[in-house]
Amino acid sequence: MTRVAYLDVPATAAWVARRGPERVIADLTDAVERDFARWPELETRPRLASHSRDGVIELMPAADATTFGFKLVNGHPRNPARGYQTVTALGMLVDVHNGYPSFLAEMTILTALRTAATSALAARYLARRPSVGPGVHAGVHALIGCGAQSEFQALALRAELGLNRLRVFDVDDAAVAKLHRTATGLGFEVTVCADAADAARGADVVTTCTADKRNATVLPDDAVRAGQHLNAIGGDCPGKTELDPATVARAAVFVEHEPQTRVEGEIQNRPPGFPVTELWRVVTGQAEGRRDADQVTIFDSVGFAVEDVATLRFVADDLLGTGVPDELVQWLDLIAEPADPKDLFSLVAAAQVRASSVMTS
Repeated sequence: MTRVAYLDVPATAAWVARRGPERVIADLTDAVERDFARWPELETRPRLASHSRDGVIELMPAADATTFGFKLVNGHPRNPARGYQTVTALGMLVDVHNGYPSFLAEMTILTALRTAATSALAARYLARRPSVGPGVHAGVHALIGCGAQSEFQALALRAELGLNRLRVFDVDDAAVAKLHRTATGLGFEVTVCADAADAARGADVVTTCTADKRNATVLPDDAVRAGQHLNAIGGDCPGKTELDPATVARAAVFVEHEPQTRVEGEIQNRPPGFPVTELWRVVTGQAEGRRDADQVTIFDSVGFAVEDVATLRFVADDLLGTGVPDELVQWLDLIAEPADPKDLFSLVAAAQVRASSVMTS
């Protein structure tokens, strides 16, 4: 019987804790980079999204010659007020040669990790390196939005650029207090700011990660200074943006998959010919990244399936790649395999026999 490896939420948390979250994000950044470097080999398409007044539910697929993968994910901004998570997700890898699933995992925690890793990858190619000595963590990271993604983003930029000083702002005081408590415990120097413009002051990288599903300007244009890199990760569906249109107009904008970002990202309200560069082209050397020290760069990130499949593959390889299954992994009977592949009903018939035996015993 073929059984499918499964990683649930407690096991994912234990795996991350065992490896160390900052190390996981750093390694995952490299894994996502490897898939961006082979982008032309991949089968890619915009995600399928079902929108409602409450939020969005999305199916995100990608594939190569051997593996198909997908993530099912939601985004419901009003969920926390009702006691639910804003984002929940699960993902699966499938063997192309027979269509059988090979790995199933929760992807709520994994999505936070992959989003942070993708932000770090963008910063690797687009942000200026802070002028600090070897091994010194003195760079500044502004976090506008202190929700579920914020700690992961902080760890990602520290791992990639050594940004250990955080300037943070959120309209939700409880979220700010949560991030301050957690980030301080992780060794960050945290400054709580009066507003988004104050948070961005003096930052090397600014991350906007708000959840409200509307066109908004969470960071005014006059707060964005020359040379800053912006990871705009909150605007990820139609009708939802975070940046001042004037900032987008004057910056060099980089995206994951242009057809998807034209509909969902910060550029959704720009003219169709507004110039953008897909990040994979920078990774492969086919396009220029940061042009000079004074350029404002934006990674207009909406999340893309290539990142999710890279994450699933990375986790599966780490847990199963040695050939000795990790103790964190569970095994599920998800594949119907009758002795005769054409006699699927035999499984039902056998169950009927077993049920009859129980009833008569």
